[in-house]
Amino acid sequence: MVTIRDVAKKSGVSVATVSRVLNANGYVHEDTRKKVMAAVDELKYSPNEVARSLYKKKSKLVGLLLPDITNPFFPQLARGVEDEMQKGGYRILFGNSDENAEKELDYLNTFIQNNVVGIISATNNKAKNNYQNLSIPVVFLDRTSTDYPSVYADGKEGGRMAAEEIVKRGSKRITILKGPAHIQPAQDRFQGALAVLSQSNIDFHVMSTTSFAFEDAEKWAKELFATYPDTDGVLASNDIVATAVLHEALRLGKSIPEQLQIIGFDDIPQSSLLFPSLSTIRQPAYEMGKEAAQLLVKIINQEKVHHKQVQLPVTFIDRNTTRKVDENG
Repeated sequence: MVTIRDVAKKSGVSVATVSRVLNANGYVHEDTRKKVMAAVDELKYSPNEVARSLYKKKSKLVGLLLPDITNPFFPQLARGVEDEMQKGGYRILFGNSDENAEKELDYLNTFIQNNVVGIISATNNKAKNNYQNLSIPVVFLDRTSTDYPSVYADGKEGGRMAAEEIVKRGSKRITILKGPAHIQPAQDRFQGALAVLSQSNIDFHVMSTTSFAFEDAEKWAKELFATYPDTDGVLASNDIVATAVLHEALRLGKSIPEQLQIIGFDDIPQSSLLFPSLSTIRQPAYEMGKEAAQLLVKIINQEKVHHKQVQLPVTFIDRNTTRKVDENG
């Protein structure tokens, strides 16, 4: 690994001079500065960002905390954050909380110890004492908060949209798989779907679930068809749960979408690769990540922020787990 000493030796100056050039701290003759930067380029030297931040008391590090990296939705969020942060020269310290409050707090402490200048959190535990005691800005992503800046998709509209689409396509006995009670976006989706189905002349049931993990979703899919075998339409809490329902339905020999229609939520990349491909409500995950990064950078730079609550629209993605309708008919 190339060190600052290697750069100093290559450019024929002291380590202190190289440090002044890299940190723009103190006077350095222009010819010397050019010589040092040429050595940096030639050696492909990359300063230790943490050490540099401790020296300057201002870093370019940002903490990103996600609840479950195995869910393909969250890497899409992270990519949006990372791409946007990189434009401003920021680097990401990443944490995966596994929806565990203690682990989340450990990561927050780790971020602070590494001198991050801001945090983007997509976790479910928004305990005030965890975040209010922080002296740096926090933006919540894919989570709603009245206390902090937040970027999220319109979950209620997504739930309404999914219910309207499945009813429009002829399902008469619908089961809603209600997402975990502690995750607000899941509850928003449920409330949106419930508002539509409650006002329709449709039989429907609600099944509560406690996580988005595929292993759990497989059990709920089995329970769904054991409890409500005549279900002809499923509104899933996310695409992972919808995938488990699809697998179980096919195992039972159900014809899709003729006998059973399924609509997921998120539009993770794998949804288009399933057979049949999954109809779903698309959350613009990458764009959400970018928006959160832009919002955090503005706050870090103490720029004026006009909208601290940023809600992005959702769209229905019509694939092969729903029947086609004649929009002109």
